[in-house]
Amino acid sequence: MIIIKFIGPTPDMINSMGDKITAKETMIKAGVPVVPGGEGFLQSVEEAKGGKKMGYPVILKATAGGGGKGMRIVGKIVRWKRHYDTAKQEAAASFKNDGIYMEKFVEEPRHIEIQMAGDRFGKGLSFE
Repeated sequence: MIIIKFIGPTPDMINSMGDKITAKETMIKAGVPVVPGGEGFLQSVEEAKGGKKMGYPVILKATAGGGGKGMRIVGKIVRWKRHYDTAKQEAAASFKNDGIYMEKFVEEPRHIEIQMAGDRFGKGLSFE
């Protein structure tokens, strides 16, 4: 008899990192500093234009995937519709999910990536 036991993170842990908005909300609750913005999915180009309050430049980003797909930097008020539509189309084509959000654009960003592991009791571990 072969017994296979899953030793990975719980479904809740996986879901908390399933999209960039939920992951960011999880990190905020944990007290991790994050880039301003990203408070939810953008539903319209008019909603995206609210980025003016954040100060330019801002970046429209796909909520799924990675690798720079579905990202558009907006430096001023012009061409919002084009940037919004292009980001949504590219996200949909790349990830089968057209969700996008917006956050403050940081030039020459530096970030730290960590590996996470979770046990069957819901505890998470990080490896630096």
